[in-house]
Amino acid sequence: MTATAGRVQLGSDLGFGLDAIAGRLSPAERADRGKAARSAVQRQSHAVYDPPGDRADPVSLLEHQATTRLPDLVPVWYGRMLASPFSYFRGAALAMAADLAATPVSGLAVQACGDAHLSNFGIYASPERALVFDLNDFDETLPGPWEWDVKRLAASLEVAGRENAYQRGQRRKIVTAAVRRYREAMHGFAGQANLTVWYARADVAELREQFRSQLSARARKKADQVTARARTRDSIRALGKLTRLVDGRPRIAADPPLVVPLDDLVPADMDRARLQAELTAVVARYRRSLGTDRRYLLDQFEIADMARKVVGVGSVGTRCWIVLMLGRDTSDPLFLQVKEAGPSVLEGFAGASKYSNSGQRVVAGQRLMQAASDIFLGWHRSRFGPGDASYDFYIRQLRDWKASADIATMTPAAMRAYGELCGWTLARAHARSGDRIAIAAYLGRSTVFDRAIGEFAAAYADQNERDYDCLVAASKAGRVVAERDI
Repeated sequence: MTATAGRVQLGSDLGFGLDAIAGRLSPAERADRGKAARSAVQRQSHAVYDPPGDRADPVSLLEHQATTRLPDLVPVWYGRMLASPFSYFRGAALAMAADLAATPVSGLAVQACGDAHLSNFGIYASPERALVFDLNDFDETLPGPWEWDVKRLAASLEVAGRENAYQRGQRRKIVTAAVRRYREAMHGFAGQANLTVWYARADVAELREQFRSQLSARARKKADQVTARARTRDSIRALGKLTRLVDGRPRIAADPPLVVPLDDLVPADMDRARLQAELTAVVARYRRSLGTDRRYLLDQFEIADMARKVVGVGSVGTRCWIVLMLGRDTSDPLFLQVKEAGPSVLEGFAGASKYSNSGQRVVAGQRLMQAASDIFLGWHRSRFGPGDASYDFYIRQLRDWKASADIATMTPAAMRAYGELCGWTLARAHARSGDRIAIAAYLGRSTVFDRAIGEFAAAYADQNERDYDCLVAASKAGRVVAERDI
């Protein structure tokens, strides 16, 4: 990574913070590297958000993204983003990436999430069947500046706090607490052995005890309910909610436009045998990205049905499918999610991915950042469904004890605790790939960086509101067509 006046050089080769040079340096020399970066790029400079006069029109950026999405779902995408400024923020990763590219960076790179807002953290089951808390969305992951992830997380806390009508002082405390936790966690990881950092994870049972004193009885009860609900979110539960019996066999039930079985999307003259052959080929190609043991397990299931399914906010309109597979009998289901992966929104500002397959980019980044990943996580490229174009996909289980916090009902105290947890989690993810010693030295022990990011988050939340208003105006003028699906 190169920097001029602390700014990323577009199209530069970022590499990793813990590169061949850092790997040969002693801990003291790596700390000196971070201190030198601090001298070159002042921590206070991260407070500044000063958009240029020729800043890209946010609606134009969305329209550009819409050209690669399924046309019939683009109105749903706009509709979900128009639900609120926070919903808009969730879908506007490209606009923020463009804005972040003009902000100061230390020159220390990590495997960045690219979309580290607070709703992209959550709980899920580890392969050992323990509930863990971690980042759970990696569509935009790419090597890049660690500051970009921190700023997106901080801005999301400010935007969500405004939506929840928190007072200005409460919002600032929430944001700076999350950044402080990131900074302190990075210092902790800087002093740990490589394997200790690699094995670190946020176990939900331990977190409950850790944050018990910070939460009210009502907040603790709500957290317990989320945890209990997560344990019911699996393929067996999905079988009952998403399917109906046809001739004694479960088939995915239609709920357009959110769920559309593949039979309803393919040409009428395509026979079932040909369709089944295509689906089998898709799974065969995907299975090659799995380890030998996972292939053996997957081979015990057969494809029963498939449907297009709308998910999330930012992903609406991309090609996303669910695949129902059956094992020993109809009561032994496995639901896989097959999700399109395009270029990361960071690639125009941080350099192209080294992976030619965007699905592999997502999977590699997820495995590097997460403490534990889905056993069925893999990728492939295919002509998935009608048409001649090829698309990259990554695959994972649709539901595996996954659950997210209800941001809209959080009290300020609960959001502060949640923000701190996200800050620790992000630091651990960055420490696995970046030079944690240099980053910790750059951050220092004082609250200078925390306060700077607090100011940035407030300024960027103002920008987000202006951008949201632009989308509202575009919808009212008929420039974009929005459709509410919920």
